[in-house]
Amino acid sequence: MTAAPGAAPPGPGPSPPASRRRDLRICALIGCGHFLSHFYMLCLPPLFLAWRAEFGVSYATLGLATAVMSATTAALQTPMGFWIDRHGARPFLVGGTLLMALSVSAMAAAPEFWMIVALALLSGVGNSVIHPADYAILAGSVHKSFMGRAFALHTFTGNLGFALAPPAIALLTTAMGWRAALLLVGLLGVPVVAAILWQSRILRDQAKPEPKRTADAAAAPAGRRLLLSRPMLLFFGFFLLSAMAGSGVQSFVIAVLGQLWGTPVAVGSMVLTGYMAGATLGTLVGGVVADRARRGLAGFVVLLTLAAMALLLALGLVPMPEALMPAVATAAGLALGASRTPRDVMLKEASPPGEIGKVFGFVSSGLPLGSALMPVPMGLLMDLGHPELVLPAVAALLGLSLLCMGGAEGAARAARRGTAPAARPVAAE
Repeated sequence: MTAAPGAAPPGPGPSPPASRRRDLRICALIGCGHFLSHFYMLCLPPLFLAWRAEFGVSYATLGLATAVMSATTAALQTPMGFWIDRHGARPFLVGGTLLMALSVSAMAAAPEFWMIVALALLSGVGNSVIHPADYAILAGSVHKSFMGRAFALHTFTGNLGFALAPPAIALLTTAMGWRAALLLVGLLGVPVVAAILWQSRILRDQAKPEPKRTADAAAAPAGRRLLLSRPMLLFFGFFLLSAMAGSGVQSFVIAVLGQLWGTPVAVGSMVLTGYMAGATLGTLVGGVVADRARRGLAGFVVLLTLAAMALLLALGLVPMPEALMPAVATAAGLALGASRTPRDVMLKEASPPGEIGKVFGFVSSGLPLGSALMPVPMGLLMDLGHPELVLPAVAALLGLSLLCMGGAEGAARAARRGTAPAARPVAAE
């Protein structure tokens, strides 16, 4: 039988082996959908050359496909979070994953480019479900002693989807053409949906609070007021600024090192690869720490972020052997990656019961927004002849993100003690 939607999540004590195996099965199911979500976001750019030749459109028009998919995903995450909190996450997860996958598959039959753009929009609608539904299910299904590692595995599978999409699509397109490649990768979502349906008995929705007395209900923050409260806006800023910093590194570190130190492109590419690999593996380290050190997570995030800031500044300010650069970048990525899982755990702890979908939908929309905001300003610094300012700007963004994190954590603690700041919108102050 399926667990009741309002069932409480497993308790805080150590989980028995049977529960651990169950937790891993849940993470595998949720992780497969999250992998596809990120995979589909980056499976379109490798096809631009083939599409330009076939449809005769400009590069700006080609960019519409990825822009529409990303913008739709970001814009709809918050409303999807509201619906998930109200109606339950599992139906949305199944429907969203299926819509996302079949839309990509249908691109294989598109006779005109505008149809690809329309299908990209539909795929973005399905994709918008993933983050709020995944976190709501993980919060309700996974044993509390494994929650940090569950969040870490969730982030890891998403990063893996980003990493594998470009080479996989390039290889498949070379072997069978772009239409067959899209049909194949799109249809991968069907067995994932089938597995979620087959194993849905182990997927619980987040715990819902008991109906409150009238006075208590009036004091509790409503959905919109919750998202405009001080801690949630500060958490949004934390996610946004972190993503802006990461986007700056990913977009321009190769060009910056080339202009500052004459670093060859091959070495610069190794620097970027090391940074990305460290950030991906670091999430798993952060998950272990988050589970073993439930207290002091904010201090852990501060120390790691400061270490990453120092390492990134060293790349841009300190001459060093080319052989050392990838190691420094890997260490910076590892430090930042390890700080990301505690960030997610802190947000989960700050979320009122039954509100995780809308909270994660809203706050995590800062990630694609931050990634979209930074390339143009960083590129402007490069155009103005100031590559030496790019990595210091990244470090400054990380420092500002820590200020947001500290304010968010303090406001969340005050809210848990029953004080006013959590429920009072910033706009009213």
